[in-house]
Amino acid sequence: MALLDSIKKAGAAAYASGNPMAVLVGKVTSVNPLEVNVDPRFTLPEDFLIVPESLTKMEVDLSHSHNSYEGSTGEALTNKVVIRKGLEAGDAVLLLRVQGGQQYVVLDKVVRP
Repeated sequence: MALLDSIKKAGAAAYASGNPMAVLVGKVTSVNPLEVNVDPRFTLPEDFLIVPESLTKMEVDLSHSHNSYEGSTGEALTNKVVIRKGLEAGDAVLLLRVQGGQQYVVLDKVVRP
């Protein structure tokens, strides 16, 4: 059986090298932990996903106060400002399978007009 398993592994590796990448569309089903569903039988957990910084949440704390010429202090911005929302449940994403199929790069969100 060991020889048969070795032949199967070699065949699978040869097939994977002949088909080095695939482009897929998935749907974000969970954000924490991140999960992307590609089809009803195929959900990718966070460990298999490579997410670029451009798809992560970015917020900036711009809170500050102003002093008026009369000496009183007034609050200006008090909340954080969201620059990028990041991925959210329900987002459609474009995925690129890395050669070997063990990891997938999340290229971008898919926007339908």
